Amino acid sequence: MPQHKSAIKRLRQSKKRNAHNRSRRSTMKTLIKSVLETTDKAEGEKRLRDAVSYIDRVSLKGIIHKNNAARKKAALTRHVNQL
Repeated sequence: MPQHKSAIKRLRQSKKRNAHNRSRRSTMKTLIKSVLETTDKAEGEKRLRDAVSYIDRVSLKGIIHKNNAARKKAALTRHVNQL
């Protein structure tokens, strides 16, 4: 356990940020699954828009790497185009 006041604060901040990032990543995965589970093209395109928007936001905040975001978006787009 940290002994210094600044280290105690850093630990507190780190836990808070970790929980926030974990929540965002979980929401992103849920949106991705919703796109992959759809069989209707119109519904898939609507869900794709939501998922891509959220993936961009998560990437911009540094929760996932930009190349990881690009790879996920490309895979989802491919899936919807094949419907």
